[in-house]
Amino acid sequence: MIGKQGDPFAAISPLWHELLERRSWSSIFLTPEWQGIWWRRFGTGNNDLRLLTIDREGALLGLAPMVLDGDTISFVGDTDLFDYHDFIDVAPGFHAAFIERVADEPWKTMDLRSLPAFSPVMRELPDAYRALGYKVTIEDEDVVPGVDLPATWDEFLGVLRKKDRHELRRKMRRLEAAGQIQLVETTKGTLLSDFQIFLELMAESRDEKRDFMLPEREEFFREIIEWSFEAGFLRLLFLELEGERVATTISFDYAGRRLLYNSGYRLEYAPLAVGLMLNALCIKDAIERGLIYFDFLRGPEPYKYHLGGQNIGLHRIIVNR
Repeated sequence: MIGKQGDPFAAISPLWHELLERRSWSSIFLTPEWQGIWWRRFGTGNNDLRLLTIDREGALLGLAPMVLDGDTISFVGDTDLFDYHDFIDVAPGFHAAFIERVADEPWKTMDLRSLPAFSPVMRELPDAYRALGYKVTIEDEDVVPGVDLPATWDEFLGVLRKKDRHELRRKMRRLEAAGQIQLVETTKGTLLSDFQIFLELMAESRDEKRDFMLPEREEFFREIIEWSFEAGFLRLLFLELEGERVATTISFDYAGRRLLYNSGYRLEYAPLAVGLMLNALCIKDAIERGLIYFDFLRGPEPYKYHLGGQNIGLHRIIVNR
């Protein structure tokens, strides 16, 4: 499927979701909705959409959501708003068939970003292209720390390093001593007003977050939260202290995992570590909901490791022909 007229993502959505359900690993960033919202907001200029079905001898092996920008072909989406990229591959032979499928596309550079270290792409595609005589470069792009979730909060505390466990308990006691605390989740009736509060707290907490939230990204966020709420994925949470909202997180519960996408807090409450405490309560909530993994997503911020995060690498594959 090629072109930017209409909504090509909606047309292919049923098949796309069927394939996602067959994968051993998936992410909300790989859904047609997330990628479609990004495309409608940012897929402008000379970019050409390539939603490629990859098959061999009548058997569907997967999908390749790609964009051709000049002579460079890449995944749909950028690293600012996507923490993961990957093919929607579900069967052996996908990568060989993909190479055949894109051989006639007018690209000189293939630039595949944000690939997790465990993706089959990392094992199969570079060697296959090198065998064809192409130059292949693999770069370390970032890390995505995460932690396996046990069945109970006490078990989770038990797997933390002794110092981190002690500090978490000490800070929680100090926060509880400051007043009544409550974890509040958005509702359908309060979603848009809560999103505005989220934006305020996000901008207040760090200058780079305020600078990041340009108007077009704010509109992207707004559309994402409306879709993900209706789909049942969104967790927009607030930490209230004596009735005042002092910290917030946006997470997504998808395929048994909670993905911590962004956060913010009021600076005057920084001495109470309200941001860290809300992240801890977010993990506790995920455990109570029966999720199996907490993904802190892109970036090596220290708090992620204080809460048990273990690194998984993100990589970039560049193919030149």
